[in-house]
Amino acid sequence: MLTERTGARVQASRLYRTPAFPPGSGPDFVNAAAALDWTGSPEDLLAILHGIETDFGRTRSTRWEARKMDLDLIALGDRVLPDAATQQAWADLTPERAAVETPTQLILPHPRMAERSFVLVPLAEIAPDWRHPLTGDSVAEMLAARPGAERAEIWPIS
Repeated sequence: MLTERTGARVQASRLYRTPAFPPGSGPDFVNAAAALDWTGSPEDLLAILHGIETDFGRTRSTRWEARKMDLDLIALGDRVLPDAATQQAWADLTPERAAVETPTQLILPHPRMAERSFVLVPLAEIAPDWRHPLTGDSVAEMLAARPGAERAEIWPIS
């Protein structure tokens, strides 16, 4: 569907079984990463992702609720949206505040990507050398900085 709706060439990781996030919030998830050649706006790409979620029955009523599908736009090249200060403010939120506050605008790169092995493990499979435009850290470096026990909970299923 992603290829069909974007018209872009898509490179996808394997599928991975990962613990639910936040921990204890439900059954295990299946996570993957995809990279694509996209020339449109980040907002247009996000709208396509949300449309695919809707087609699979996704509803949005509570932050971090159990869901049938969740397609996130983690990064788009070296773009920083809306700006470095806003990106940092969201990255600095406590987990408690992050659980209830939702940004009103697209923030890129995802402000908490470096804290989430369930994002980094599949992403490292297809883009280990991509560098965060603000920190300069590569995906491989961000993943290596995560606790080994957390990384060990993530298993390829395909």
